[in-house]
Amino acid sequence: MSKKWQITVPGSTANLGPGFDSIGLSLSLYLNLTVSISDKWEIIHLSDHLPQNIVIENHLIYEIASETAARFNKELPPCRIEMKSELPFARGLGSSAAAIVAAVELANLVCQLNLSTQDKLNITSQFEGHPDNATASVLGGLTISAMDDFGHVDTIHVQDLEVSFVVFIPNVELKTSDARKVLPEKFDRHYAVHASANANMLAASFISKDYERVGYYMESDLFHEPFRAKLIPFFDEIRNAAKNAGAYGTALSGAGPTVISIIPTAIEEAFISKMKELFPSLEIILTKADDQGISVTEVIEDVLA
Repeated sequence: MSKKWQITVPGSTANLGPGFDSIGLSLSLYLNLTVSISDKWEIIHLSDHLPQNIVIENHLIYEIASETAARFNKELPPCRIEMKSELPFARGLGSSAAAIVAAVELANLVCQLNLSTQDKLNITSQFEGHPDNATASVLGGLTISAMDDFGHVDTIHVQDLEVSFVVFIPNVELKTSDARKVLPEKFDRHYAVHASANANMLAASFISKDYERVGYYMESDLFHEPFRAKLIPFFDEIRNAAKNAGAYGTALSGAGPTVISIIPTAIEEAFISKMKELFPSLEIILTKADDQGISVTEVIEDVLA
């Protein structure tokens, strides 16, 4: 008998305006790994936008899985991994966080670590450096999180969001490290209080499922969007057009360059049609919040001797 695992991880968007490094939302766009223990390492990319020429030792999945195993004094056995992704790299849709979550789960399975959900939240957020995308990919739904100085993550989990989301993906990459370079090192007290209040109201609006308020506070960020907007193609044009077409609100997805709108489900078809007409150079995708988070399916295969 040969054992395989299928690991499915949702992508995510972070911040949603002022929820900087704290609020994450899983999306129904996925990273899929088919994993089996082997006699040598193989990572096979099956999606066109994933690189074909890779060095195993430099691959994020290998690096994170190996380090996770080492944390528990385990040695990661060689694996064959077939990898498919609907998440373009460096576009603000949580591709790195999804890979980290998948890699931690891979180590959990093949090394029999028996990690709890809290363990996974802590470890993935520690690797990511902040808990927004990672917690959303682990749990699904919307997550509002904090990570303390010891790497422990506390999360409020909101599910069953009764809205749709539309992502506008330009054909350019923007690394989070580059997007952070344009941010101020400090804010004065009055500015910080205002920015923090907007973040609090965004979180409260999501919890109460007041989507009109969600949209308003998504567009009220003071922490990062005023400084990053100049890096994002069509940002102001998308926000204005989306509002005119009935969106509750529009914000950067993570650090960008993808832009995300929250819309009433009832206007999906008309909204997408209008946006594709106005922005033909962008990839525009209608999606929902994923409510499951990471999932693992074990596949047992008969192997003939």
